[in-house]
Amino acid sequence: MASEESMTKENFIDANLAERLVSLLSKVGDPVFIRIFKEESLLEVWIRSGTEYQHLKDYFICAYSGHLGPKLQEGDRQSPEGFYQVKKYQLNPNSKFHLSFNLGFPNQYDRENNRTGSFLMVHGNCVSDGCYAMTDEKMEEIYALVEGTLQKGQEYVQVHAYPFRMTEENMALYADSEWYDFWINVKEGYDYFEAEHLPPHIKVENGHYSIYEANE
Repeated sequence: MASEESMTKENFIDANLAERLVSLLSKVGDPVFIRIFKEESLLEVWIRSGTEYQHLKDYFICAYSGHLGPKLQEGDRQSPEGFYQVKKYQLNPNSKFHLSFNLGFPNQYDRENNRTGSFLMVHGNCVSDGCYAMTDEKMEEIYALVEGTLQKGQEYVQVHAYPFRMTEENMALYADSEWYDFWINVKEGYDYFEAEHLPPHIKVENGHYSIYEANE
């Protein structure tokens, strides 16, 4: 079994979930955290092991719609970007898209910035109209991890959706984008997790995301 130090980007995609859980001394039901990267078509799952979160497994996103940038209004077929929370009531085991969980769009930030939309999800069936779609097989694993931790008492699972990995190099590439200021704001959450391996506590203040020290 590969050690954590030897895991590459490809290993995290190809890894067997059960083996990864064993290697991290973790189990379904432990707290999880999700990051989505549009440009890379990648969904990362992290799981709490000890005092911080460890990188558990990656999943290629089968389909998302729209382009880089946040969702603005109902019907724009744009997949959202920002910080979202998934609670137990947002799970749908009977979804017409195999399995799904609702991201909770619009969140407080979206509402304060007059963004509209509904039924924005992570789901199976590999088709998207503003959602992040996975193959059914991958969705079964992701859903089990999210459902498991919510059933065990985690209040919500944070899902952070980004346009791309928020490195300084990538930010420089998109310095002329109309969304640069928004991305600078969400980068604060990206940077916090990169440094601490704990999801930050996020508030919305004056129509702006504010990043605070993790409270879990």
